Amino acid sequence: MTVTNLERIRKQLSPARRRKVAVRAAQLIAEEMTLQELRRARRLTQVRLAKALGISQDGMSKLERRSDLLLSTLRKTVAAMGGSLCLVAEFPDRDPVVLAGISGVEPDPPQTGRKHTRAPA
Repeated sequence: MTVTNLERIRKQLSPARRRKVAVRAAQLIAEEMTLQELRRARRLTQVRLAKALGISQDGMSKLERRSDLLLSTLRKTVAAMGGSLCLVAEFPDRDPVVLAGISGVEPDPPQTGRKHTRAPA
């Protein structure tokens, strides 16, 4: 069995294909950020975000270093940055599913096809 060297494969690609791969790699990297990287990308300081959350700068620093956050804490932090949190479950055998009621966002009620009108008084 021969081992394929990734660098050898990359060199076999055309320059245009290598650029396309590099652009896609950059897109994938940009899609994943730590909370600290997200705060910095939004051009917010720990002090400013901490003030919006009603915590100390030290508390914000600790929050950014945590690897396990409550969804409610994460939702409040993202909201304080001007965004909204959406939780999506991905499966190999179906399209992604947005989970409702977990991250604080409730789904719209199902449409029944009936219009609700008030009877005249």
